[in-house]
Amino acid sequence: MEVLDLHAWPSTPAKAEAIQDRLRPMLELDVPGPARPRTVAGLDVSYAGDGGGTGTRLAAAAVVLDGATLDVVEQSVAVGTATFPYVPGLFAFRELPTLLDALRALKTTPDLLVCDGFGVAHPRRFGLACHLGVLTGLPTIGVGKTAFVGAYENPGGRRGDTSPLLDDGEVIGRVLRTRDGVKPVFVSVGHRTDLETACRNVLDLAPGYRLPETTRRADRLSRDALGG
Repeated sequence: MEVLDLHAWPSTPAKAEAIQDRLRPMLELDVPGPARPRTVAGLDVSYAGDGGGTGTRLAAAAVVLDGATLDVVEQSVAVGTATFPYVPGLFAFRELPTLLDALRALKTTPDLLVCDGFGVAHPRRFGLACHLGVLTGLPTIGVGKTAFVGAYENPGGRRGDTSPLLDDGEVIGRVLRTRDGVKPVFVSVGHRTDLETACRNVLDLAPGYRLPETTRRADRLSRDALGG
């Protein structure tokens, strides 16, 4: 699939933040997202060792699922090295170069990308899902296991219950219960979709577990590529 080459990879946090600021106006937010995507790609990255520092070996996986059956349509994995340091809010710059290699190897162009991370639920409103959305032009959402920024009240205990994720009064995402009595996930928009549709898609992708099948399959593929 095609990925745009919109910038060089930065060497410093200041240059990385400047790229986020330059690309953020390109986001298309609150537009109707794909209600019934035919294909959905899950994206995840695993690290060797503790994952810290530069020079760490990593594997990025892209797994395309049939949107109706959740069967695997295609998958791709790329192995690389983290060349950017771990800096909160700039995690995308560690993972994107290898993630994009995995995406470029796909023959399928999915209708929706689901990232293990965040979209606008980010200090500069430009997380990994936003960055991937701009570079691919595809509808993209982020599904985080924990909150990065923002405050919230716990949603109800039943599957499908939600509460807003707020930062300075702004709704930046939604806290979504995907299973009865199980910890919620944190859904935020990345590009070319609305929050309501994003949450419906996450529920459809999570029929039996807390995390969507896209994340579960991509996580396993990336771990296997590192031998674990």
